[in-house]
This record gives sequence, C-alpha cells and structure tokens, in this order.
Amino acid sequence: MQIVVFSAKPYDRQFLDAANAACGSPHVLTYLEARLSPETAALANGAQAVCAFVNDQADAAVLVDLAGRGIRILALRSAGFNNVDLVAAQRLGITVARVPAYSPESVAEHTVAMMLSLNRHIHRAYARVREGNFALDGLLGFDMHGRTAGIVGTGRIGLAVARILRGFGCRLLAHDPYPAEEGAALGLEYVDVPTLLARSDIVTLHCPLTPATHHMIDAAAIAQMRRGAMLINTSRGAIVDTRAVIAGLKSGAIGLLGLDVYEEEADLFFEDLSGQMLQDDIFARLLTFPNVLVTAHQAFFTTEALTAIAETTIGNITAFAETGQALHAVSTEKLA
Repeated sequence: MQIVVFSAKPYDRQFLDAANAACGSPHVLTYLEARLSPETAALANGAQAVCAFVNDQADAAVLVDLAGRGIRILALRSAGFNNVDLVAAQRLGITVARVPAYSPESVAEHTVAMMLSLNRHIHRAYARVREGNFALDGLLGFDMHGRTAGIVGTGRIGLAVARILRGFGCRLLAHDPYPAEEGAALGLEYVDVPTLLARSDIVTLHCPLTPATHHMIDAAAIAQMRRGAMLINTSRGAIVDTRAVIAGLKSGAIGLLGLDVYEEEADLFFEDLSGQMLQDDIFARLLTFPNVLVTAHQAFFTTEALTAIAETTIGNITAFAETGQALHAVSTEKLA
C-alpha cells in the first residue's frame, strides 16, 4: 500500500523502515514532518493509508477530506485515539487501527524515574553541582519504602508501575473500573478515587482519556488529596486540569508534580522551540516551580517501544491490505 506518515521524525523513519523491510510485502512509505490537519490532509493524495501520531488532528473534517482522497485506513502509532473522531471514521468507511501495547515497561520506568527525580530533587541537584554549589539545603527527600502510592488505571502500564513500586516496598492503592486479576498478587488494594487521593503520598495516573476522565484531577480532586502529595501524569494531558494544578502548587496542596504530558502539548512537544518565546503562558508558569518536573512526552521513547510500535503499525496495515481487517482496529464501542 501507499502510506503517508505524518509527524515523522528521523527515529520514526528508522524503525518503520526496519519493520516494513521485515514484512512479507513491503509498502511504499512517504514521510512528512507536517502534522495531519485540515491544511495538510491534501498531502495524502494518491495514498491508501495514513499513519498518524498523538498530536495529529483526525476530526470529522480531516477524515472527510482523507476519505475523498481514497484513504481506507488510519494507522495510529499510539495506544490512545482521543484525537480521532471514531464515529466519523466509521461513517466514512475508514478503518482506525492503533498500537494497544508496545512496551508498558518503557512508560512505567519513566514514571518511576520521575518519582525518584522529584523526591530526591535530582534535577535541581544536577544543576547546582554544575554551578559549583554542593550544599544540600532544599534537597531533602523521603524514603519510598513504606509510602503509599495510588495508581489510577491498572492496565499493562499501571501494573508495570505497581510491580516496580512493590519492589521499593510501597503500599499500593489502585482504582480501575475493571480490577486486574494480577492485582491481588501485587498487593493492590482497590478503592474509589476519593479514598485513593486521601490516602496516597504519591498519585500516578495511567488511565485513558475519555469524557469520564477528562480533568479527573481538578480543583475538587486536589482538595481531596493528602496535602503535599506527589502527582505524576504519564498518560494523557487532559486528565489533569492544569490551571487547578498550578493553584494546588501555589497553595502547597500539591508538593511535587511530574508531567510527561500536557493538555495543550500539540503546540509544543516534539519540536525544538529553544530559539522562540513560549506563547503558552500556563505552561510557562508551570516551568517556574522548582518542585515541578516536565518531560516532553518522552516516556514511550525506548528502543524496545519504538520497535514494537513500528512492527504493530506495519502489521495493522499489512493485515488490512490482505484481509480488509486491521489487527488492532478501534471501533466506536471504545468510546464507552
């Protein structure tokens, strides 16, 4: 098939080319740095498949344009699909496929790395030492052992986080509409969200973005948290109400904050903006807090994860080309 790959970086080309070469019937890949949007959809002309990433726009208008150009499958290089209008895709006959699991350990390990960095102030200590400041004032942390961690969402990533934190000796609370069978063996205590927030020293988010989870962590939720607790989000940016979190940081309700995602990240992440002034005042305010650590949607970025993402993406398209069915198609039922 002719495939147009939007939001393509050099590493996307490297791993997709390798996966494509390994499949039985290689496809023709065209790489574009541009994001998929109403203005760029025309670049898919002549192709049968579009490959998109998390910040590409696949709303009804874009999908109508793509369908009119003969696009039959939208292959996502991600697990999330909140940027796709699934109802419109179904109506237009466009199959939407995703990568449901690549390397849960990649995100889980980054999550715990953020916890440790914030707790022991590694990001601040690194900068201090390079400036010749070897004082320890302001760098006091706490033992992870014996602390209570609340995990919101116990899918593959949430369970991987649980396994790591269990090794640290943490007490583990969890919330998920569908408790994992493995939870009992890991010592997870399933509770409702208010209880988890009230009892946790660390709250870490690993749930999908749905209407029910949009701004799950808002002012009301922050008021329920243990004062001074750590909050980590490596799932989807809009699960957290950024304005409410800033208020929580200012009041001391949130003691430490780690974000690998941001609700308005589409205008920021995956690009080098070092030579420009940040236009997002809310994000710029976040960066002023010494107890905040932000990474730019980096948690998935390991060799193992990128290999799995590329192989699954090519596998989805190959299966569709051969059978008309993608291996990991997303249906409107996923909206429930």
